[in-house]
Amino acid sequence: MIKAILIDDDKNLREGMKKLLALFAPTIKIIGEADSVATGVEAIERLQPQVVFLDIQLNDGTGFDILEKVAEKNKTITSNIVFITAHEQYAIKAFRFSALDFLLKPVDPEELQKVIEKIETVVVKKNDFSHIDLLLENIRKNVDNFKRIALSTQDGIHLFDISDIIRCESEDNYTKFYINDHKPILISKTLKEYEELLAQHNFERIHQSHLINLNYLRSYIKKDGGYVVMEDGSRLPISQRKRERLQNILKAM
Repeated sequence: MIKAILIDDDKNLREGMKKLLALFAPTIKIIGEADSVATGVEAIERLQPQVVFLDIQLNDGTGFDILEKVAEKNKTITSNIVFITAHEQYAIKAFRFSALDFLLKPVDPEELQKVIEKIETVVVKKNDFSHIDLLLENIRKNVDNFKRIALSTQDGIHLFDISDIIRCESEDNYTKFYINDHKPILISKTLKEYEELLAQHNFERIHQSHLINLNYLRSYIKKDGGYVVMEDGSRLPISQRKRERLQNILKAM
């Protein structure tokens, strides 16, 4: 069984979440509850749960405050965190850059099952939880243009400077990242999700299968239907509907 605690200031929501977990996540055992920042910090330190289901907005602060206080006292976070939140765009963007799981209220059972399946995989690994530090760093700075990204793979979570990502390539429902001075990394998320995340970082989707960092673009060749040559030597096709946009971007550069 996976030991978990619930932190939410609404008792009815806690009860509802327990029922959902009992129905759709029988491997999760709730060993404690809390309804505030103070009681949440105490529960995490006393019970040492493997998973914390954490609401963002609490009566006396936020879920981020809890993580800050636990990290300050213990130097690190050693629980997997699943945020439960209303639709808060900035926070959700920060979660996605930090490879942190979140559930939107009202919690969808199918989404809950997906998160639980991931948790069942990661709890057996010895993660360093540095992606939580990345989340707190981004929330603390309150900026929209994040500089680093956490990528979750089968062997753990890895942090990279976004500026080191050369390109991303679609492989069915997976995305392969090509990164400076690092072997390629395969992520179980679609290229479309990363296209949305990286759009503000000078990345451009040039093909159904290719998202490139324009900073690493070395040549645009018009012959043979059109293709680009990247700094890593790769030659990538440009789809017909993307050519005009890419040409306009290059002219502007």
